[in-house]
Amino acid sequence: MTVDDVLAEIRGKIRSSIPASVDISEVEFEGALLVIYTKTPDKFANNKDLVKNMAKSLQKRIVVRPDPSVLTDIDIAEKKIRQIIPKEAEITNIYFQPDVGEVTIEALKPGAAIGREGQLLNEIRKKINWAPSIVRAPPIQSKTVQEIRGYLRSMSDERKDILRKIGRKIHRGSSTGEKFIRMISLGGFREVGRSCSMLHTQDSKVLIDCGIDVSSENNGSPYIHMPEVLPLEKIDAVVITHAHLDHCGLVPILYKYGYEGPIYCTPPTRDLMTLLQMDYIKVAAADAKKVPYSSENIRNVIKHCIVMGYGDTTDITPDIRLTFHNAGHILGSSICHFHIGDGLYNIAFSGDIKFERTWLFNPAINHFPRAEALVIESTYGGHDDFQPSRKEATDRLKDIIRTAVKKKGKVLVPVFAVGRSQEVMIVLENLVKMKEIPEVPVYLDGMIWEATAIHTAYPEYLNNKLRTQIFQQGDNPLLSEIFKRVDSGDMREKILGEKDPCVVLATSGMMNGGPVMEYFKHWCREAQNTL
Repeated sequence: MTVDDVLAEIRGKIRSSIPASVDISEVEFEGALLVIYTKTPDKFANNKDLVKNMAKSLQKRIVVRPDPSVLTDIDIAEKKIRQIIPKEAEITNIYFQPDVGEVTIEALKPGAAIGREGQLLNEIRKKINWAPSIVRAPPIQSKTVQEIRGYLRSMSDERKDILRKIGRKIHRGSSTGEKFIRMISLGGFREVGRSCSMLHTQDSKVLIDCGIDVSSENNGSPYIHMPEVLPLEKIDAVVITHAHLDHCGLVPILYKYGYEGPIYCTPPTRDLMTLLQMDYIKVAAADAKKVPYSSENIRNVIKHCIVMGYGDTTDITPDIRLTFHNAGHILGSSICHFHIGDGLYNIAFSGDIKFERTWLFNPAINHFPRAEALVIESTYGGHDDFQPSRKEATDRLKDIIRTAVKKKGKVLVPVFAVGRSQEVMIVLENLVKMKEIPEVPVYLDGMIWEATAIHTAYPEYLNNKLRTQIFQQGDNPLLSEIFKRVDSGDMREKILGEKDPCVVLATSGMMNGGPVMEYFKHWCREAQNTL
């Protein structure tokens, strides 16, 4: 049965199961979703069980969108939205996408804009016929988040076509005959960096991560040139565990050489991945190194991203379903669970994990409905790989800062922009709040401020304690006034010449470049300063 046959059958089932007063104008696959366009969206808004019953009957995830012909005029629609949503939601922007009948509402407090059990969203649907979605506006303005959201809105027409092609590929049907599952290691095994694996079945090819070894001059790429992988057009999907470059650094090169399929990741992974990839090619160009891909290739990644939250499950090929689970490593990091066939096999890829609660994240999930195999990272898995506890590390940092401040010195902390810097920020904010260290300025240099802004856009991915502190107590430690952004070379020069004590968090964490080297060169000869 072809995809067109499947859709024709689905359309017939839908029409036979809904009241005659419901006007369906189009039914199409967009990614794994079955999208229904209707000229009577009020019928769906007034009957919550209508979609639920159809989804159960068809065993598909269904989205209902209004037909463009019934949309309320944009100026009138925006006025009604602002009347319905209370002021305490703090709307920052409203964006309309007529081609898909969607309106995106950015608010500092999304919960207040959604209402109890989605009551306000439902009221918006009834009043203006547009399909509303609420997104969190970052409390710290993020250029990355703003540009990604704007780019996706500007490409909504093309993106709809992309999703329809992906949908038809997913629903093309499984083959009959002998079944097999093969896992191919393409990088990151018995080494750190260039993580890449491939799941191969009789119907599907799925890449898990496509990283780069940034420390290697000539051997930084995974083995994506192997005959099992090529041609890239035959790959069905790419799944990204998290945004560090050793797991996502070469994803854009896939589009450079012919891949046209989807990228599956969490929303924060998409945003952080974009930030780090853009920085990677910028630094490579500045250092006169070979730049493996362009910003246009990165935009292609964004355009093809299909984002999913933790616990969400979706079909990504005719015989593979994907679920993301928290990995506890960095913001949005995921353990990827693949359900293959009709109960044939289940395999999970951990990506990088942290198996204890950190200052930022809950511990990695270790319970799955079913798993026959687990591919797990082992970076610190050696017999003698012991690390200090969180308390020991906090006490050591506290003692270093106290000693340096007494001597009227500076403390320079080399950090990675994503993950480690935000953890150190949480610790410093708490030490100042508890009056365990003097309140001195904490300067953030490099990409740390932008990465932190992205963290503030996704507080739901932080650990339970932080979420309670942010949502119920209105206290986000990442927004503390002790943190100062270094946003220019002039400001850096001013800090370098200051006589008063301070703490500087600066990239890069390995001290192999970045603004941290400027501070180190100026302060390393003065005994009162500490690295």
